[in-house]
Amino acid sequence: MSYSVVGKRIPKIDAEQQVTGESRYAQDFFRPDMLVAKAVRSQHAHARILNIETNRARQHPGVKAVITAQDIPYNRFGVTHQDQPVLADEKVRCYGDTVAVVAATSWEAAEEAARLIEVDYDPLPAVFDPVEAMKPESPKVHGDNNLASHLKIRSGDVEQGWKESDIIIEEKITTQMVEHLHVETHAAFAELSSSGELLIMPSVQIPFLIAADVGKILKMPSHKIHVVTPTIGGGFGGKNEVTIEPYVALLTIMTGRPVKMAFTREDEFNVSTVRHPYITNYKTGLKNDGTLVARQVEIISDAGAYVTSGAATLQKASIHAAGPYRIPNVAVDGYLVYTNNPVGAAMRGFGVTQLGFAYEVHMDTIAAEIGMDPVEFRLKNIFVDHCSLPTGQIVEAVTLAECMKEAIAKAGWKKEVHIP
Repeated sequence: MSYSVVGKRIPKIDAEQQVTGESRYAQDFFRPDMLVAKAVRSQHAHARILNIETNRARQHPGVKAVITAQDIPYNRFGVTHQDQPVLADEKVRCYGDTVAVVAATSWEAAEEAARLIEVDYDPLPAVFDPVEAMKPESPKVHGDNNLASHLKIRSGDVEQGWKESDIIIEEKITTQMVEHLHVETHAAFAELSSSGELLIMPSVQIPFLIAADVGKILKMPSHKIHVVTPTIGGGFGGKNEVTIEPYVALLTIMTGRPVKMAFTREDEFNVSTVRHPYITNYKTGLKNDGTLVARQVEIISDAGAYVTSGAATLQKASIHAAGPYRIPNVAVDGYLVYTNNPVGAAMRGFGVTQLGFAYEVHMDTIAAEIGMDPVEFRLKNIFVDHCSLPTGQIVEAVTLAECMKEAIAKAGWKKEVHIP
């Protein structure tokens, strides 16, 4: 059978535009009467806001508008927790929290005016370690508890599993914070149509969710908001979240003029979202022949100052925490913890990346401890057809063993391995 697409070399739709430089990114949009926006960001990781003085900035030549929290119709957003202000109001919770935004006729005027805004802070104790943040006496980022969510998965009986195990091995494995570092920084352009409809052209990965959030923030009907995504210069999950879109939208409505805003590279490192750092504690029980019996996993996820997609990320991490192995007794506890660190959110792999690293490191540790080849140890315990995951999901068809055997053959694994 001949296919028109499958098995064919199909050119990328926008390949020619990309290589010739014709692709248009968010920062490429321009109007003669366009304003540019600049943010004023906190230099404190945790502090109360006592006062924001904007008069000097408003009077600066070229400035057309200045917005603070009081100008935002609905000053909260978030994927699962409405815990993040569009502009910081009562306090700032991480370095780089935005407290004001200036719109002016040039980048220079906007930057000069932003420097004229004076913010009085009352610095507060901060917490940067999620384990410390879980203690009752730690500084509180939100409310009276830094635990944003606790997810539990139980399968079988781990206490009975320990009794049935010949060997029990415990290990702590950590992963670090990671910045996406896409070549194009966050940027957005907004303008109003003659009929009063709002057009936003941002560098984002999920335009419909951005439109929904902007509509809620501005208390504006969704049919009057159009989010159109131009070419994106990389995202990797880092452009899933609301960032500067509400600013350009509100400033456009206030001034009646197109507005553009973009992160500098310094902004990207200081205030964009990051991959969550995870602390994972593994405890595994097994028989002398290498058969896995029980596994307990504790995951401590550093949410940073706000949850965004952290709860969903932790859910996926917890579901996969035991790994693709047949273990009759599993207990997983996932903790999402507020700190005053940069905000954790989506990044390629969405939580499974951190846990995949952790459980495979742990499998290598166990194999070394019991003197068993790591490949043979995995093949002995790997999922097969009709396996049940710790969540109760049945996996009907599994080809992991076949894939591993193919990889072993192609890699030329030097140790003599018994492959069942």
